[in-house]
Parts: sequence; structure tokens; C-alpha cells
Amino acid sequence: QVQLVESGGGLVQPGGSLRLSCAASGFTFRTYSMRWYRQAPGKERELVAAISIAGGITDYADSVKGRFTISRDNAKNMVYLQMNSLKPEDTAVYYCKAHLLDYWGQGTQVTVSS
Repeated sequence: QVQLVESGGGLVQPGGSLRLSCAASGFTFRTYSMRWYRQAPGKERELVAAISIAGGITDYADSVKGRFTISRDNAKNMVYLQMNSLKPEDTAVYYCKAHLLDYWGQGTQVTVSS
């Protein structure tokens, strides 16, 4: 059974940082590229960052480029999202997902507010 468990969200002031984690199980993690998505209230879910199978290739939405960093640890079945210089518009529920697998975790809430 595929499971994705996101953690690390919280309330942070503008300009602050958070590191999100996603623990994956139930599939061969090292053979899937991974993504982070987010969904803000009243908006559609959007792709934030992606990382290739071995972690050598990453891609980011223009809105987070230069501020967010995606990484993975295939030995631990973990994917991470380091978020720096956070802005109020980054407020959303963040989800991780394996590319081409139609499973979602519960997400982790990130709120950027003073």
C-alpha cells in the first residue's frame, strides 16, 4: 500500500524558513521521480518542485525558483523541500507525490504570516 506522509509545516514569519519532509513507503521509491505540490485556499493544486530518480535533476516553479530546494534520500525513502525567504503567498497545504502514481498524502500546512 502506497503511503506518503508529509511533515514539517507550521507558522513562520515572512522571510523565514521551513524544511518539509515526506516519508514514502509501499512502492520502490528509488525508481520514481518525486514532486512537491501545494494548494492554497480557493486555488488549484500546483506543482512546486520535482526531482529525478537519482536526484541529479531538479526543476522548480518560477514562483519558488531560487528560494526552494528539493532533495531526496533514496536510502531512507525520503524527499525534502527546503523553503527559504518565505512569502505570504507561499501559504498552502504542501503535498509530496511520486510521479505517475495516483496517491496523495494528507499534506502539511504552511502558513507564512506576521
